[in-house]
Amino acid sequence: MSDLRPVPAPPGRCAGRLGVGVPGYAHPMVAPVEWAELARPGAPVHWAVLKVPVTGGAGARPDPYCLTAAARLRSAGVPLLGHLDFRRGSRPGAELLTEAGRFLDWYGVGGFYVDRAPAALAALPATAAAVGALRSVAAEHGHPPLHVVLGTDAYPHPGYLDLVEQLVAFRGSWAEYRWSEAAAWTADHPPSRFCHLVHGVPRGHLEEALRIARWQGAGTVYVTDATDRPRRPIPGVSSGSRSSGTDPFETLPGYWDEIISRTGTAISE
Repeated sequence: MSDLRPVPAPPGRCAGRLGVGVPGYAHPMVAPVEWAELARPGAPVHWAVLKVPVTGGAGARPDPYCLTAAARLRSAGVPLLGHLDFRRGSRPGAELLTEAGRFLDWYGVGGFYVDRAPAALAALPATAAAVGALRSVAAEHGHPPLHVVLGTDAYPHPGYLDLVEQLVAFRGSWAEYRWSEAAAWTADHPPSRFCHLVHGVPRGHLEEALRIARWQGAGTVYVTDATDRPRRPIPGVSSGSRSSGTDPFETLPGYWDEIISRTGTAISE
């Protein structure tokens, strides 16, 4: 592709080191502790994802709780990404760009987490067009270059890495992760390009999970002891058709302090 460019490490306060990427806590009104912890001084948070309604996206109007949370993270130097559901490539382009513009204008995000992205070669051109359009929208709104994270559930075709700053190369349970293997092509790229999101990790296996992330070449991780759980309702906010699903990443891990102390160290360690 003609528009390939060098891609920097994650923009967080500990860029270049093993750090944390938060795929989306619950709404700040019902998860104030979680959002406050992201701004803890010295926490190695590479980025955090904002999902305004529980179904994801920017919402229909600016949310005061999310505005406050976004401002706090910007002040702390924590990059905030807007959550965009790509629906495996079926999301209408105009709808996607409208939502992206709201994230940029209302919440001042520094990029996007493009969730449920396709992984096959056949969908690569359409995905490239969508990501390119997101970057154009940011430029039109006067924002600096975006940090885009592509949320796939497994290693996609390597061509996808040319489109974005980071790929979510694994998102799943500890039972799957402990026996997983990195795709061979990832060895040609630095760890800063890959993120792993793992749920259901017992406290006694936290260090093992972080070792696997290092071995498999991930520079950004999120590890939690939470498992699939019902979403927490938000008073006065419509939850939509996906609210009956579960999200193990919406709460703070029980061993958050240990994660903070064990990440932020050099990836090569």
